[in-house]
Amino acid sequence: MDKAMKLVRRQCTLALVSAVIVVVCVCIGVTMNLTTLYDENFDHMGLRTFCMFTVNSNILTAAAMSMVIPYTVDGLRTHYYRMPRWIVVFVFAAVTSVTLTFLVSLFVLAPVKGFVLIFTGSRFFLHGVCPVLAFLAFCFFMSAKRLSFVESLLSLIPVLIYAVIYYIMVAVVGEERGGWNDFYGFLTRIPAWLSMTLILPLTFCIASLIRFFHNRSYHRREEAEAAFFRAEFANADTRKIVAAMARARGASMKMRDILIPTRIFSILLESSGDDCSMEELCEIFLKEYAANSEVLKMEKLWL
Repeated sequence: MDKAMKLVRRQCTLALVSAVIVVVCVCIGVTMNLTTLYDENFDHMGLRTFCMFTVNSNILTAAAMSMVIPYTVDGLRTHYYRMPRWIVVFVFAAVTSVTLTFLVSLFVLAPVKGFVLIFTGSRFFLHGVCPVLAFLAFCFFMSAKRLSFVESLLSLIPVLIYAVIYYIMVAVVGEERGGWNDFYGFLTRIPAWLSMTLILPLTFCIASLIRFFHNRSYHRREEAEAAFFRAEFANADTRKIVAAMARARGASMKMRDILIPTRIFSILLESSGDDCSMEELCEIFLKEYAANSEVLKMEKLWL
């Protein structure tokens, strides 16, 4: 069981560290933009920096990663790695957006303005470090849920919203009437119809790539965990294993949240050949957990 807990701790630790680094780097990059009132190469500094998709996508990613942090800390405490699906989808959408930022910086902006200019200063964080680390973290360290095709479509929403706003501010309002200049060149450097035709399919391809790596990591983690339990507890007494697991978790809990690892129970049932049911294992777990939980003991004393 210690080996299984080590696997969970490693996953949570990697997710926690990468999430914290992304949040910190985004804060550094955005702060540098806000405090730079003039840059001869970029006219969107100070408060105008929030016009840029680069900044908005990175802020969205930092917000999403900050929501991951409490669950990784909880995973280290409970030895149970979990995240609500809505947070996973939110992170998926944010990472898709910031990956698009990286690719546009690399293949559109850098050839025009120069690679050194695009990947130095605050742009070192916002164009390079944060997008790459967010991609790696989500695909390999935050694979708590399997992503679906529908969720790939949902991940396009931030890009779609910004594309509509960008078109309105550049093409409809215009810089002369208080709108934006075409700082990305999507409507002047290349034909507008081409940008509008390619942006969402390109984003979907990015989302599909992220989904592929994320799901592969998810399946590899699930298979490794299942293989461990099958090898370690084959033909063992499932009731005793579950009781020992509940005692260990109950004794370490500092809060009253009770997490029943039903997936592990199903693996144990497949490997052991015992005649017990899932309902019986859940009852054993709850009983032993309650008997060993310090929080529940204290509640009984107060009663």
